Amino acid sequence: MKISGIICEYNPFHNGHLYHIRETRKNGATHIVAVMSGNFVQRGDTAIMDKLDRARLAVRSGADLVIELPVQYCLSSAEYFASGAVWLLNSLGAVDELSFGSECGDVQKLQKALEAVELTAVSRSDDIRKIMEKGYTYPRALTSVLNGINAEAADIISEPNNLLAIEYMRALKKFSSGMKPYTIKRINAAHDGLAAGNGYASASYIREKLAAERRASAISEYTTSIWTEAVGNAIRKGETASLSRLERVLLYKLRSTTVEEIAAISDVGQGLEHRIYGARMAGSLDELLFTVKTKRYTMARIRRIMLSLLIGITKDDMKQLPPYGRILAFNERGKEILAKAKNHTRIPYASSIARLSQISETAERFAELEIRASDVYGLALETVTSAQKDYRAKIMIDME
Repeated sequence: MKISGIICEYNPFHNGHLYHIRETRKNGATHIVAVMSGNFVQRGDTAIMDKLDRARLAVRSGADLVIELPVQYCLSSAEYFASGAVWLLNSLGAVDELSFGSECGDVQKLQKALEAVELTAVSRSDDIRKIMEKGYTYPRALTSVLNGINAEAADIISEPNNLLAIEYMRALKKFSSGMKPYTIKRINAAHDGLAAGNGYASASYIREKLAAERRASAISEYTTSIWTEAVGNAIRKGETASLSRLERVLLYKLRSTTVEEIAAISDVGQGLEHRIYGARMAGSLDELLFTVKTKRYTMARIRRIMLSLLIGITKDDMKQLPPYGRILAFNERGKEILAKAKNHTRIPYASSIARLSQISETAERFAELEIRASDVYGLALETVTSAQKDYRAKIMIDME
């Protein structure tokens, strides 16, 4: 038995994801456990479909066990996103390998780039800070400084999937994990690319296509038949989500929040709370976002902050690693993963959020945020759902 871990969002699943799973299997994986973002995703947006539906489809698309990444890690920087996900995989005590995509496709080159990044971040911190003071993001400042020291490493970290891959490898090192990194070279469609070809397209392209045409057949070339069918059903039933439907809720939240409350929100720093507070006169979500955006503060970061404000995710919520792993779906091989992990896990794994919330005060807080996030997500759906849905959730057990 060889168990591989995959960190994903499947928002939605596409042929690139299918290729990743198949290549992971070719590399010897007999079992695959996926840590998946829930109802909100790292780009600061709603997931196109409910997490339980996506988890069910993930199991029918090649994963064997799906574990939820807590919402505060979904709505965070690449460093925290990677750290939370790797922690959940490592804490199972049964995962042999971490499989991830990258533009580079070479673990050794990624490892050398990571070493160069860590050295530069310490030895040239003043130079990085000076560039940031001109209004640039930390990754852009780091890449700029690194380019004068190690051009190959700078070129590697300039690509989004490479950068995330490096964060995965940093997390493996941080937790002294026995999981071995394995990377698959990303093919055809670029991350967030708005072009498609040869049956491959980025999730961003697919979402844009769906938003424009509102029919699942528009994306059938780029995903599997079961996902095409599921997306079509979700569209017909009003079960697709959009951040735009949260516009008035987000505007209300900002208008009724103090600058001190904004300052306490996760990822707010360097006086950003004043810039956000100053945007409370905005009459639309787009106006709000563009009022706050600068070279230093990306649109994705601002969206994550606004959603964190709405859900109530604070800096204190990022001080704790996930105290449990919530299971969203599994099949027969998933049962075998859990059986192997039994008596080796560092944290509890279960499907009931009500039961998991009783483990500790930290677990209760994690569960509280997750339930609140799902309640907010229900307002982003075309057909609004009732609150407290997470308590009633039925996980998918596929024994076919």
